[in-house]
Amino acid sequence: MKKIDINLIKKLREETGVAIIRIREVLEEIKGDEKKALVILKKESLEKAEKREGRETGAGKIFVYNHHTGKTVGIVELLCETDFVAKTDQFEQVGKDLAMQVASMGEEKFTDQDFIKDGSKKISVLIKELIAKTGENVKLGRVMKIELGEK
Repeated sequence: MKKIDINLIKKLREETGVAIIRIREVLEEIKGDEKKALVILKKESLEKAEKREGRETGAGKIFVYNHHTGKTVGIVELLCETDFVAKTDQFEQVGKDLAMQVASMGEEKFTDQDFIKDGSKKISVLIKELIAKTGENVKLGRVMKIELGEK
């Protein structure tokens, strides 16, 4: 068996949030096939995320996206378990992306919408991926779109 490339392990770690040891085990089991490993690891991480869904979310942040026209704003309350996770780059990026999504697509059936940056996944999956990567429960709180002239 050839040695597993550390850069591949790092890449899969960033994409899935799975422990390095588990990534190495999966890669060894499937002889280094990156695509197969990604499928297995994502499935495992989403299963773990589902187990965290009942945990209390007392921290988080409010994200606001102001459209370049200045006439539409998207606001998202993204909740998590600790301030530590709320300050991570991953949490920040998802929060900003969700606020932009609301400004663009509206708040109706929000979690069922296709993610505008990657149409292959729904907003609900994006949130589950964040749960898997952070190891904490993450919930969507209030979501609203405000447009100039609407009441």
